[in-house]
Amino acid sequence: MTTHSPLLLPHARSISTRLRPTYVPSSATPPSLRFNFPRRNYSFPPKFTMPSAISVAFNAFDELNFPLELDDEFDFDRIVSSDGLITICGFGSLLSERSARSTFPDLINFRVAKLSGFRRVFAHVAPIFFERGIAKPETKEISSLSVEPCEGETLIVTIFEIQRSEIPAFIEREHEFRFLAVIPETLNGLFYTNPAIICARYSDEEYLKNRCKGDKDIFFQRYGRYSIDKIWRDDIFPCRVYLRHCVLAAQNLGDIAYDNFLDHTFLGNRRTTIREYLSTTGSGITEEEPPELLKERYGG
Repeated sequence: MTTHSPLLLPHARSISTRLRPTYVPSSATPPSLRFNFPRRNYSFPPKFTMPSAISVAFNAFDELNFPLELDDEFDFDRIVSSDGLITICGFGSLLSERSARSTFPDLINFRVAKLSGFRRVFAHVAPIFFERGIAKPETKEISSLSVEPCEGETLIVTIFEIQRSEIPAFIEREHEFRFLAVIPETLNGLFYTNPAIICARYSDEEYLKNRCKGDKDIFFQRYGRYSIDKIWRDDIFPCRVYLRHCVLAAQNLGDIAYDNFLDHTFLGNRRTTIREYLSTTGSGITEEEPPELLKERYGG
């Protein structure tokens, strides 16, 4: 197994974002976005040292280094809470409570949180988009989101709890990701008492070795049948239906989450933000309706 040095989670810092674009109602199309507004600054308070939030968390997990990679189902047991729950961290489609509940019908305590030391990137091919007919390989609009460590970045995310018994299905559904246990915070800077699982960037080599156990037939069943020979790529673009869904989901969480998504989510080149992409090459994406059968699933 490839070893990874622990990432020190930095103190939250002031994040410069832009004003949230306004919606223009239309009877024929969904709301449009405009992107020529001045910036606005959000300052997150410094972390406090409240025993109920911080010391409990780190007393319980003081022998673990975070982010902590979880290789298989039994590794998840290291962070199961005393009442048999595991916390999941959402950063893309799971910013939508409706989407989260469609995947985890029995989830509890859906809430907004903050995660320091990571950024969102559209840099991997998602087979589900091919299965649902919303991938556009001819334009390379085939990418879903993952996160990756990035010092100085802070994400607004969602977190919620599921039962330990749901983990095997979670692993199967998110098969291509690296599973990391991280310590999210409240928007006021308090660490949560239990770690959360987030789906991070993997590599093709590690995926084939660890998830597929070196079996290329498994890779073919999941990817090769869609003519995909490489999962993790830096030259692809967001699936249009999925990106619109994520933007609307972030908007529904409020201004801070919305601006954070636009300004702290990147294309595979790690330079172009989603705000910039939607105002240039990706203009019009938010005005496109999903296919009829997917309107509820990808409705924000």
